[in-house]
Amino acid sequence: MEITVKTAEELRLTAEEFELIQQKLGRTPNFTELCAFSGMWSEHCSYKNSIKWLKTLPRNGGRMLVAAGEENAGLMDMGNGFGVVFKIESHNHPSAIEPFQGAATGVGGIQRDIFTMGARPIASLNSLRFGNLNDVKTRWLLAGVVHGIGHYGNCFGVPTVGGEIYFEDCYHTNPLVNAMSVGIMEAKKMISATAKGVGNPIFFVGSATGKDGIGGASFASANITEESTEDLPAVQVGDPFQEKKLLEACLELAETDTIIGMQDMGAAGIICSTAEMSAKGGVGMRIDLDKVPTRQKNMKAWELLLSESQERMLICVQKGKEAIVLKIFEKWDLPCSEIGEVTDDGILHFYMNGELEAAIPAEELVLGGGAPQYTREYTEPKYLSLIADFKMLDVEDIVNEVELKNTAEKIIQIPNIASKRWVTVQYDSMVGAANTSTNSPSDASVVLAKGTGKALAITTDCNSRYVFADPQKGAMMAVAEAARNIVCSGAEPIGVTNCLNFGNPYNPEVYYQFVKAVTGMGEACKKFNTPVTGGNVSFYNQHPEGAVYPTPTIGMVGILDDFENRMTLDFKEAGDVIVLIGAQQNDIGSSEYLHKIKGVEYSTAPYFNLDEEYQMQQFVSSIIKQKLIQSAHDISEGGLIVTLLEKGFNRDLGFDITADTTGYRKDAFWFGEAQGRVVVTVKKQDTKNLIAKLTDAAINYTVLGTVTALAVTVNNHNWGTITEWKEKYDTAIEKIINKQNEPIIHN
Repeated sequence: MEITVKTAEELRLTAEEFELIQQKLGRTPNFTELCAFSGMWSEHCSYKNSIKWLKTLPRNGGRMLVAAGEENAGLMDMGNGFGVVFKIESHNHPSAIEPFQGAATGVGGIQRDIFTMGARPIASLNSLRFGNLNDVKTRWLLAGVVHGIGHYGNCFGVPTVGGEIYFEDCYHTNPLVNAMSVGIMEAKKMISATAKGVGNPIFFVGSATGKDGIGGASFASANITEESTEDLPAVQVGDPFQEKKLLEACLELAETDTIIGMQDMGAAGIICSTAEMSAKGGVGMRIDLDKVPTRQKNMKAWELLLSESQERMLICVQKGKEAIVLKIFEKWDLPCSEIGEVTDDGILHFYMNGELEAAIPAEELVLGGGAPQYTREYTEPKYLSLIADFKMLDVEDIVNEVELKNTAEKIIQIPNIASKRWVTVQYDSMVGAANTSTNSPSDASVVLAKGTGKALAITTDCNSRYVFADPQKGAMMAVAEAARNIVCSGAEPIGVTNCLNFGNPYNPEVYYQFVKAVTGMGEACKKFNTPVTGGNVSFYNQHPEGAVYPTPTIGMVGILDDFENRMTLDFKEAGDVIVLIGAQQNDIGSSEYLHKIKGVEYSTAPYFNLDEEYQMQQFVSSIIKQKLIQSAHDISEGGLIVTLLEKGFNRDLGFDITADTTGYRKDAFWFGEAQGRVVVTVKKQDTKNLIAKLTDAAINYTVLGTVTALAVTVNNHNWGTITEWKEKYDTAIEKIINKQNEPIIHN
């Protein structure tokens, strides 16, 4: 077969990249070699359009034990000799085509990133974006994705403890499915994704290889179109029970002294794991592809290299200890085959039935080695001029208390705000009995780290409308909200993993969003001392009219050294005093109220001040440790009124609020989403002490009212009972789904 530029372009390589490959090899590559470069130089594997900016993020410091990018996931110090391992990644493109398997294998892949380092996963989270819920395709995607996440996580045996879901028109064609996993381990037992030691055997373990997922990495590096269903073989197929066995086998093997290095086979499959492990160790490998266990006959060399079949690992083993590996994997009834060995020449030699199929320098394939790195041009998006022109005075304010209540009823039923009960009941949140948040809700999910004497607070956060309105400030807000959720749960934020979801990087306006978002994220992470441990970049998230909202999802982990400091969000007793910490603002920018109720597409990002936010969070953390308050819940989507209602739902406690809105628009006071605010409750006898501390710290505050037994009263107007509001909140999404005639199809 003659290899030409056209061949390269059909494999989603550019003409310039084809020329570069020829220069690096000193010859024209054969088809198998070109396929290897296609997978490894895809955006998904090489980060060729993003790595320059990712390097500007804070990547060490704090409790960091492994710098970002060094291993499969981040490792941070929990104290007492333990480490927490965590990471978030996208599976957007597969989920757009085949939502069940796309989401399921996203969950499976992120779990492998955790246990390949020797950690046991203890919690899963997700961050999801879909189109309009009234659309039948959206409901099909939602049903499939949720079913896939629930199926894989429930069968695998790791609880899904938290996450977020948003519905916006721009995600209609290209939903976002970001999966996060968190695990714990003895820090000194970390397993590196490295191969070394000439002659050491290379083992393939886990599920047999098939043709599913071939080309998945390059598939994820292109736009989704109507013809993308033709790429269905690029969607992997998962088996959670097989992964559970793989987890236990790998962790059992980790207790022996046999492992030199281990890496999961994720994007780009065998070629990725062999290249990255070799390049990291400065070695090469000889691999006999005919020794790879397969579930389909007559697979070609390039198919074996690029298959992304799930539940597989590559392990570099100490020579002479092969029998230990074989015995453990035989015990767990898993395929296990010695497929090659480490060499000293830095070259990956792939053989098939004794014939050399490919010879490629490992270093030339990988990120940080020979993979290209680009500096893209960027220009300010034209739509930002429309946002700059937004004037709040052009929006009619709420005129009386009746309209205020009616608007609140609409707000509480917007799918972005309403209860996600229809989704969460499909997830097992209690397997492992470590999740403490199911019946005692807090702003972040709190999970016991058994055996460590500590607990973890975990969250995923990003309001993409804020980022759309102001990419730099919006990304800062995503970090700040994550930290705020951790702090309001009584924990100390320690680190971030990110999943950066953007449109086509070759569009200068999209790349502007990316650059500014990464810059803002870096500023905020430095302020909160939460270095970025790693993550994922997902470009090419498009719909027919353009890119999705820029969505830099933040996964954040916090430490609760003393579980007694754990704080929940819900009202505790009637008579407790309700206090707003942080300054009210006359601001409705980018709020759910403005967008969904008033129909305004272009508006400024809500008020945010990083220094004020940090000061407020430090104060809230201090009063939680002093056990001065009864509850804490931050203000986010829907504004103050939604926060108050959410605080009442868990124990069916209402509130009586008398608010002086002089100097504020009514809609801004109740529904504005200005950042840096937390609503707390305090016992009546402790109120003076709290106010004194707020005054001493020069923190703005407002005493709003008191907790009631059941009634909801706002400015002396009866709003009914909290149970009536809870019914609206809990059933809103279900009503939208159930009222539609078209069936929702579960895969």
